[in-house]
Amino acid sequence: MANINDVSRLAQVSKATVSRVLSGSRGVKEESRQAVLRAVETLNYRPNAVAQSLTSQSTGCIGVICATEHVQQATGYLQALEKQLSRQQKHLLLRFANDAATLGAAVAELSSGWCDALIVVGARFALPPLPDNAVCLDCVTPSTAKSVGVDHPFAAETAVHYLAGQQRRQIALINFAAGDAAEQVLQGYCHALEMHLIPYNRRLVVDDEPVTRIALQRLLNGGMPFNALLVTDDCQAQEALTLLAQYQRQVPGQVMVFSLDGAPQWPGAPAVPSIAYSLDTLAQRALALLSGAEERSLLRGSLTAG
Repeated sequence: MANINDVSRLAQVSKATVSRVLSGSRGVKEESRQAVLRAVETLNYRPNAVAQSLTSQSTGCIGVICATEHVQQATGYLQALEKQLSRQQKHLLLRFANDAATLGAAVAELSSGWCDALIVVGARFALPPLPDNAVCLDCVTPSTAKSVGVDHPFAAETAVHYLAGQQRRQIALINFAAGDAAEQVLQGYCHALEMHLIPYNRRLVVDDEPVTRIALQRLLNGGMPFNALLVTDDCQAQEALTLLAQYQRQVPGQVMVFSLDGAPQWPGAPAVPSIAYSLDTLAQRALALLSGAEERSLLRGSLTAG
């Protein structure tokens, strides 16, 4: 791996000049600056973030590892985090991960001096152990006490209350495939059914299938009629709408789809009733945890009738 000495030799300038160019300092001849930049590109040189931050003891960066598989969700969270971080004059250093192994690698990289703290966003898989300066944001199974999540039992209860009020009593549920969030959603779902004197039917719940299309096909082919469907987020809701149309099930006439985690309306996508959350508030609470606030925070959403 190239170091600053290699860059200095190839560019034929002093190490001090290399440092000034990389830090953006003025007072460097254009010829020298171009020589350093060419050497950096040739050697694929990456400045040592630890060395750069020794004087200030702070990088001014927060590492964000985006682990959600849905582009719309990722965009919403990243915009909210960027907005809140900019208010604190901090920068967002982004990595993506789609499983525990790639997330662990991203944590190891960012923890080697590139940033002051970490935020893991939207993971729907079991997380590896995280460092003390890490916060989980909307992860189904957070592996640190510092976590910001949504009140899943409240969301599920509110959804069932709404659907029962719409005279829907055969309410199916496509739940998270595993994790704490799955247990909490099922708890709220069952409690609300009991309050409305609706018998719990295990055949109307799919909680072991991560692929929405397969989960819904199991419900449709299972022979148990349902006139309402709870799904965990808007991405699942849009998949469900498409598949229900293919099965010639009218929405909302025959089946009303309800999203337990609503997001800003997608362009051209039909609206569905949902529990909506303020992404700005979630981002604010995540940064508050980084600043030493309480170690766990749950946010209750609000009903959006679609």
